[in-house]
Amino acid sequence: MLTGLGLSTAAESVYRAMLLHPDAGVAALVDVTGDCEETVRRALDELSELALVRGSLEDSGGVRVVSPDIGMEILMARRQAELAAEQQRLEASRAAAAQLISEYAELRPASSHPGVEQLVGLDEVRDRLITLTRDLEHELMAFSPDSSLTESAIAASRPLNEQLLNRGVRMRTVYLDSVRNSRPSIEHANWLAGLGGQVRTVAALPTRMLIADRRTAVIPVSSDDTAAGAVVLTGQGMLTALCALFEATWATAQPLAEANVRDPHGLTAQQSAVLHLLADGHTDESVAKRLGVSPRTARRIAGDLMERLEARSRFEAGVRAVRRGWLSVRP
Repeated sequence: MLTGLGLSTAAESVYRAMLLHPDAGVAALVDVTGDCEETVRRALDELSELALVRGSLEDSGGVRVVSPDIGMEILMARRQAELAAEQQRLEASRAAAAQLISEYAELRPASSHPGVEQLVGLDEVRDRLITLTRDLEHELMAFSPDSSLTESAIAASRPLNEQLLNRGVRMRTVYLDSVRNSRPSIEHANWLAGLGGQVRTVAALPTRMLIADRRTAVIPVSSDDTAAGAVVLTGQGMLTALCALFEATWATAQPLAEANVRDPHGLTAQQSAVLHLLADGHTDESVAKRLGVSPRTARRIAGDLMERLEARSRFEAGVRAVRRGWLSVRP
């Protein structure tokens, strides 16, 4: 069955009949397929739109069926384009979720919006986090978009992490791939894993985030200045969306113990992320920030990609990447 490639049952039946009887007209196709004339004509229109039949050069007004090897390539290319479009819609939904997070984060401190608590300043944030972790019962999920972890931050967090894990709290943390270049970060992640914590990495993260027991989420007011304050979200709808965002990211993240794998095009997750960010119009500085690397590293990765694509400009690189299917799947 070719329905998985976007071909209706009737169109597939007519296509197979035409392959066996290339000179058959509508009446003959009706006899062969057992469908009514209207169904056969609709199927022929569908096959024409899919470029599986074309006008005959020898018979004016007649049509010729495209051979299966070419026809299947056409269908698969079309399906791949549809999947790429679907992935773009998914990314648009993810961006909408991130925008929603941003809108909540920009609420004024005096806001009485249900399910939103504004924390102003680092002291309030720390106090609220202490309360949250003290009351944790089941699970802690976190996005940590740091390029590396400082030794002081690691030392400060270890007693609490150890306490939570010893209490049986499930801890899952997603870091940036760039922490793999930081020895203290790797050692800390391995320490967490040794106690039962789970650690994965991705090329880019939308924001810093902490979700406690799937009931409370904490995100910074500003991703540029996490000490400025945060918002605590407890609304059921928002928590459902944030948990879904975490799970989707976790599913595509790579366990820290694994080597940095490449996709079928030979791209690392970081290279693929750079391609998509550049295609979305991000600058080198913005790309560097999202990936937790230096602008120089971001420029180097972009330059390497342009060289592989044999492109003289970033616009041309984007066009060539689309043609090669490099932009069909987001990291």
